[in-house]
Amino acid sequence: MGLWFEELKPGLEIEHQVRRTVTETDNVLFSTLTMNPQPLHLDEEFGKASEFGSRVVNGLFSLSLVIGLSVTDISLGTTIANLGYDVVEMPAPVRHGDTLRVSSVILEARESKSRPTQGIVKLEHRGYNQRDELVVRVVRTALFHKRPAV
Repeated sequence: MGLWFEELKPGLEIEHQVRRTVTETDNVLFSTLTMNPQPLHLDEEFGKASEFGSRVVNGLFSLSLVIGLSVTDISLGTTIANLGYDVVEMPAPVRHGDTLRVSSVILEARESKSRPTQGIVKLEHRGYNQRDELVVRVVRTALFHKRPAV
């Protein structure tokens, strides 16, 4: 189970233990399922001629993975909805074979004015590769359940 609204105190930092290695299949499948024909993700010869020297992983996959790696510790069964993304940064490319790890911090938390059993939380997630390079930074706002009354 994830954390209830009351447990998501500003300043709480979480180093997520689950990591994941990104595969070529992840990249190709995500890109084709989302109808993204960008050759930088799909065509190795195109990638070799680019400034990256090879294909790079679809940034939206990387973003989704970074958020997904936080779910077990933070929001599994306790979140209602993502309300918005304030910051999405990808300062370095993710490549096939990179292993991503994630750290999260709670930035803000306030009770919902219109939903007394829920609260609004602003979170920051940072994704790093195996060389400790920051590859994704995202700040998002989500609606969480408060702990149910006993």
